[in-house]
Amino acid sequence: MILVFTIKGNTILDINRIQIATNQAAHYLVQQIKDDGRFEYRLNMNPAVKVKEKYNILRHAGTIYALTLYYQRHPDPQVRSVLAKASQYLRDQPIYPLPDQNNLLAVWSEPEVNHSGNPLQVKLGGTGLGLVALLSMEKIQPGFTARSDLQKLGQFLVYMQKEDGSFYSKYIPSQGGRWDQWQSLYYPGEAALGLAMLYEQEQSQIWLNAAAKALAYLAQTREAQTNIPADHWALLATAQLLSLTNEKELPVSKELLINHAIQICETILTEQIRNPQQPNYNGGFSKQGKVTPTATRLEGLQAALMFLPANQEIRQRIQSAVPPGINFLLRAQVKEGNFLGAFPRAVDQIAADTPDAKKFNRRVTEVRIDYVQHALSALIQYLDIVED
Repeated sequence: MILVFTIKGNTILDINRIQIATNQAAHYLVQQIKDDGRFEYRLNMNPAVKVKEKYNILRHAGTIYALTLYYQRHPDPQVRSVLAKASQYLRDQPIYPLPDQNNLLAVWSEPEVNHSGNPLQVKLGGTGLGLVALLSMEKIQPGFTARSDLQKLGQFLVYMQKEDGSFYSKYIPSQGGRWDQWQSLYYPGEAALGLAMLYEQEQSQIWLNAAAKALAYLAQTREAQTNIPADHWALLATAQLLSLTNEKELPVSKELLINHAIQICETILTEQIRNPQQPNYNGGFSKQGKVTPTATRLEGLQAALMFLPANQEIRQRIQSAVPPGINFLLRAQVKEGNFLGAFPRAVDQIAADTPDAKKFNRRVTEVRIDYVQHALSALIQYLDIVED
C-alpha cells in the first residue's frame, strides 16, 4: 500500500517509498553492466522464454542519462563507476565520423551489435541521445569527452536538419547518405534536447537556433491538429530550452512552444486509465497495462510542469494525473528476488482470446534497460518536483 499525503490541495505520495524505488531501479541497472561497457539489454524473468541477442545504442544512451539524474541526487561511487564504463563504451565504440566528413561525428547503429538485419546507419535519435548522455556525463566528470567531439556531434544534428526545421531521420551510407523515407516520432525531440543541452554548455547560437527551429517545426505542423502524438521528448526538450533562455533571447515564439506543449499534454491526459474495476491498470496510460508508455508520459507531463505558466488550467489536471501514474509504476516494480528493482514490459497478461495475446503474454515478464530507465527518470522527476 502506498501512503498518500495532501499538500496545498495536491496529492503527494510517500516520498520514502519512492526513494526506495529509485534506489532499487538504479541498482538494478548498475548490476546489468558488462565488462565491455554495454548493459545486459534484455532479459525475461520467465526462464522458459528465450530472448534473441540484440542491442540498441539509443537505449544505452538513455540509460546513461537516467543514471546521471540518479547520481546527481545520490553520488554513489558504484553508480559513478558504471556510468564511466557505459559512457566510455558510447564515446569510444559506436561514435566515429561520416565517410569523408571528419568534421561530423555520429552514433552509429552497427549490424554486428544490434543484430537487426538493417544496414550500417546513423539514427538521428541515436546521435541526439548520445549527445544527451555524454553531456550529462560532463556534469559529473567535466572533460570526459573532448569539447571538439561534442561539437562535432552537434554539427551532425545540424547537418541532418532541413531548412524548415524538420530532420532526415537516418543517415545510411549504402542508400546515399541522408535518408527520409521513414520518419520517427521521437527522433526530432531527442535531437532538440541534445542541441539544447549543448547550448547550455557553450552558449553558441547555432545550437540554440537549431533546437528552437526543430521544436517550432513540430509545433507549427501540429498546430491545427486535434489529437497529436504523446511526444514526451519534445516536452523534455522544450523544458530544457525554456530553462536556458528568456523570451527575448528565444529565436521562436514562446507562446507557440507552450501551446504545442499543452496540445501534447491534452493528448496524454485523455489516455490515462481511471477505472477502479481494473486496479492493476489504474493510473497508467496503457489499456494493455504496459509500463513504459506510462513512464514516458509521466516524464513529459512532469517536464511540462517546469514551464507551463501558473495561470494555465491544465497544470492542475497534470498535478492530479501524476500521482496515480507514479503509483502505477510503484505497483509494477519487481519487489524481490534476482530482478529486484526492475520494471517488466506490462503488469499482467491479457485475455487469451485477445488478438496477439500469445505474443504479448510471452513478453509480459520481459525486462529491458529502457523499461527501467524511463521509470527511473519519471520517479526522479517526481522527487525533484515535490522536494522543490
